[in-house]
Amino acid sequence: MSFERSVFVNCPFDEAFFPLLRPLLFTIIFLGLKPRIALEASDSGEARLEKILALIRASKFGIHDLSRCEASKAGELYRLNMPFELGLDFGCRTYGRGQLREKKSLVLEAESYRYKAALSDLSGADIEVHKNEPYKVVTAVRNWLRNVAVANAAGATKIWGAFNDFMAKNYDDLIDEGFSAADIEALPVFELMERMTAWKEQNI
Repeated sequence: MSFERSVFVNCPFDEAFFPLLRPLLFTIIFLGLKPRIALEASDSGEARLEKILALIRASKFGIHDLSRCEASKAGELYRLNMPFELGLDFGCRTYGRGQLREKKSLVLEAESYRYKAALSDLSGADIEVHKNEPYKVVTAVRNWLRNVAVANAAGATKIWGAFNDFMAKNYDDLIDEGFSAADIEALPVFELMERMTAWKEQNI
């Protein structure tokens, strides 16, 4: 798989984030790149950290969403996975050799004040705020990829429309295949990405 076309996606995998994750992945695929994500394959024999490091090394681009790092309720621990993986990506670019020095990263947050308070060392990095709105995720990812990877990128409105067309068609297809609404909601990420790729090849 091409280093030049691979995008490492570092984000939460909880159910609440999926309304943002789906359009994020679709935007990458629509623009002709390949999202690389820890959930793309299941191998219980492979340590998670080894998998993450391999994905980071294999990807020229990295998108890191820090919008779910805060504890959501009293007594819940601060979530460090996403900042940790962001640090690994920055370290790979800084201390790596050859093509690793060409790596580019985008940081996404829900509110601008949070990253300024929690990660002041990121000043000067590519940081975009999406306010937990799926369309803003599409816009942020599209605009960044247009700047660093895809010179002739379609506009965010077109991508958003295509995403909604895909979601409607995919839902109907899965129902026809015997999936329940609950099955569709729980569709594995790697299977969703396969369907996004197939839809794009057939329709774009």
